[in-house]
Amino acid sequence: MPEELLTRARAALDDAYVPYSEYTVGAALRTADGEVYVGCNIENANYSNSLHAEEVAVADAVKSGSTEFDRLAVTSGAKDGVTPCGMCRQTLAEFADESLVVVCDEGGEETTEYTLGELLPDTISLDTLNAAADAREDA
Repeated sequence: MPEELLTRARAALDDAYVPYSEYTVGAALRTADGEVYVGCNIENANYSNSLHAEEVAVADAVKSGSTEFDRLAVTSGAKDGVTPCGMCRQTLAEFADESLVVVCDEGGEETTEYTLGELLPDTISLDTLNAAADAREDA
């Protein structure tokens, strides 16, 4: 299955809109029930409104009613082992636990795998927000 996800992520590179950086990114996100959603990066001239490939894949999945994920493949046109940025890691953590496998494309058949927990330890979650609220009430 990792090969299929990587193939789908690589195919998404063709849809990227990157007139400013020319750095294409593709992602393929698998749900717990085996559906796959893909995304590509979509840039905007002010950069802060740009969409990341992982966000686009998550948004498509959530829009379709899927909110549980178990594996993500991410690639770039450079095949440089790109990992999700911090913002995308936090978005992924909203819907996946620390065991989500993140497959990063190193080019050819080479990949590096991480878990979301390795990439984003001590994530912000409903539990951490509730704990902080409780601590404020107790203070």
